[in-house]
Amino acid sequence: MTTETPYIIRQDDAEVFYEGPELCREYFRNDAMWFGTSTVQPGDTGDVDQGHAGTWEVFFCVSGEGYLDDGSNEYFLKAGDAWAVPPTVPHRIHNRSAAPVVMAWAGGPTLPSEK
Repeated sequence: MTTETPYIIRQDDAEVFYEGPELCREYFRNDAMWFGTSTVQPGDTGDVDQGHAGTWEVFFCVSGEGYLDDGSNEYFLKAGDAWAVPPTVPHRIHNRSAAPVVMAWAGGPTLPSEK
């Protein structure tokens, strides 16, 4: 959608896809950025996202708690925590808790000074 005014994207209007058992909803994407959420149920692990050339991605734990890994290290996030992922770093979400974890994610192009 191209528009010059703010607008609402309802959960039912988000693009839904799965990365393994990870339920993903992409609410917004254009040439400058993307934004969505991932929900991972207790005991599940999402598929590996291979990372994004030329873009950073930030994960924000909306509710619950979970781990993100980069193939070498794990990072524990609880509600209110964020994790920044540099370009091309593979990553995935693990849920070892008894409740679902919801992570919001957003990404956008790396600035020339960051390359």
